[in-house]
Amino acid sequence: MSIGKLEPIALERARQAVGQEIGVSPWRTVSQEMIDKFADATDDHQFIHVDPVRAAAETPFGGTIAHGFLSLSLLSTLAYETIPPIEGAGIGVNYGFDRIRFAAPVKAGARVRARFALAEMTVRPSGWLHFNYDVTVEIEGSVKPALTARWLTLARLENGRDEA
Repeated sequence: MSIGKLEPIALERARQAVGQEIGVSPWRTVSQEMIDKFADATDDHQFIHVDPVRAAAETPFGGTIAHGFLSLSLLSTLAYETIPPIEGAGIGVNYGFDRIRFAAPVKAGARVRARFALAEMTVRPSGWLHFNYDVTVEIEGSVKPALTARWLTLARLENGRDEA
């Protein structure tokens, strides 16, 4: 899929995608600057994230690594670049996670991308669409992913009901 504004798809087309991989995001570099800003935003300045010299000397990683929650937080932008919106849907919000596993560290300077599979989709009587995505965040050149998750999101149909 192309980067940028994706064309909306019909609700019925989304229903047909349940059980399938629906997209792979572009690669994104996780820079030391990004890690440092995340450390500042979360007040988590553990040396394994922000001190390249010490992390190289005292950890098995050979340098600094991204916070697991930084890798997880990238899902929003990776999804925006990959998953087309639903026609007639307005706002979208995070609903939570059923499971998250951090399988491998993301080293500073590594590139990551996300694979999205639509595991489930329901239309609530309230007009909210409930999506469950199985997501794998891959690290370029690594056999193990950075993380796997079951991500739950909601989107509101602008007309408040299912007309598909």
